[in-house]
Amino acid sequence: MATPQSAPGLRSARRHFRRILHPDMTPMVGLGFLLVTFFLLAADFVKPTVMQLTMPANYLRNPNESICFGIDNSLSLILGKNGQAHYYRGGLFSDELPELHTIHGGAAGLRRLLLEVRQQDSRSVVLIKPSSNAKYRDLVDALDEMNITDQKRCAVVDLSERDYALLKQHGL
Repeated sequence: MATPQSAPGLRSARRHFRRILHPDMTPMVGLGFLLVTFFLLAADFVKPTVMQLTMPANYLRNPNESICFGIDNSLSLILGKNGQAHYYRGGLFSDELPELHTIHGGAAGLRRLLLEVRQQDSRSVVLIKPSSNAKYRDLVDALDEMNITDQKRCAVVDLSERDYALLKQHGL
């Protein structure tokens, strides 16, 4: 609030004395600190969180060639529609298509599978293959699970024709 004070000098009956207002700046200082605090917190909440993803160098000269991994130590994880994930062990190098399994339980089921695979063979490679029906969130969730389970060897690769044939055989 402002407190009026009279100007120094003699009072005259005919003249009105002049009042000087000194506003109390305490609420304005408090408001300034609140605004500074708000903008500092708002700027801190806006910072994005980024997961580091190290992708292998592209050594393929022919785009029709594929990367070959060992048959025994690979797990192919196919991300499908509606957040479903399917997997098979080994590669698609033989004429027979491998048995396709579906992961139940969402992220907890995927985590359980990855821990089991890493426990069986610490040098195993996980191939994440998002299908055209998978959402970006499914891929990020799968990469999060790789990070949580400390899976060092993983790669994001495209689905091959054999993978499409495997999905078509199971009606997915």
